[in-house]
Amino acid sequence: GKKIIGIGASTGGVNSLLQIFKELPANLPPIVITQHIPYGFSGSFAQRLNTSSAVNVQEVSADGIILQKGHAYLAPGNMHLVIEKKGNDYVTKLLDITKVSRHKPSVDMLFRSVNNSTGGGAMAVMMTGMGDDGTIAIKELYDNNAYTLAQNEESCVVFGMPQQAIKAGAIKDICH
Repeated sequence: GKKIIGIGASTGGVNSLLQIFKELPANLPPIVITQHIPYGFSGSFAQRLNTSSAVNVQEVSADGIILQKGHAYLAPGNMHLVIEKKGNDYVTKLLDITKVSRHKPSVDMLFRSVNNSTGGGAMAVMMTGMGDDGTIAIKELYDNNAYTLAQNEESCVVFGMPQQAIKAGAIKDICH
């Protein structure tokens, strides 16, 4: 099936994502992002990513957006973003339910949906952040032969999320 890149970040993620997106080529598989960010800030953050990147970045505002190559989709600050497979396409779905892993949006929710729709065809990146959101689902991705990465301690503002994923045995490579 088609490939998907999933990124999870929290504390320090805004600057880390801005640095990464400046370097990305435009022809990548679709990228889906959960950044722990308050509602009202996620839209302007998506615009900042978009203006500094060759990738077209948007905040997800509706269900059913078909994921496209060369595009990135950011979860809004008050909803869980999940991905579903419809025919040969992957589409967005927003869930207005309780917090998962103490967050809304939750990296665990996003990564689990990426695993359920793409499995080993996914790449998952755990970036700087406090706590352990995303650890359970990135381990599921790892166990399903997805390519999993964690940001290294030296480049993290807070090493919590990547550290927990590494401790869980869920990471294939560590990068900065």
